Amino acid sequence: MDQAKDYDFRSIEARAHNEWQAQDVYRVSEDAKTSTGQLKPKFYACSMLPYPSGKLHMGHVRNYTINDVMARQLRMQGYNVLMPMGWDAFGMPAENAALQNNVPPAQWTYQNIDYMRSQMAAMGLAIDWSREIATCKPDYYRWNQWLFLKMLEKGIAYRKT
Repeated sequence: MDQAKDYDFRSIEARAHNEWQAQDVYRVSEDAKTSTGQLKPKFYACSMLPYPSGKLHMGHVRNYTINDVMARQLRMQGYNVLMPMGWDAFGMPAENAALQNNVPPAQWTYQNIDYMRSQMAAMGLAIDWSREIATCKPDYYRWNQWLFLKMLEKGIAYRKT
C-alpha cells in the first residue's frame, strides 16, 4: 500500500473540523477551572484585526499561525486562553477597495469578512468565534464614540491647533 497515495487528508481534516465545530472546542468560559477546582490562569491572545479589503494572504497566515501556536501551547500548559477575531472594517482601506471594484462599501466589506472567515476556518485556527467583532458595526463603534466623548469631557482628548 502506498500510504502517500491512499492518505485522504482532505476527508480527515474535514472530519476533524466538523468535530471541533460540533463540540465548540474553542469557546472560552471566563471561569474555567482545573480538575482540582482552581481557576485556570487567563491569557488573551489577540492578533491584529485584518482589514476586510480583499482576501487573506501569506502575511496573514504567518501572523495568525504564530498566535495560534502560542495559544495552543498555553492551553496545553493549563491556561484559559481567549483567542478572539475581529475585522478592522471602519476606515479607508475597505472603502477604497470597494470603490475600486465598483461595489457598495458595506456589501464589499461583509462579503470579504465572510470569505476571510472561511479562509481562517479552513486553517483550523483556535479562534473563539463567539467573540467576533467588526469595527463597522454600531454595537462596536458606539463604545469608541462614548469613550472619546468621556475623554473629551475630562480634557484628555483635545484638538491641537
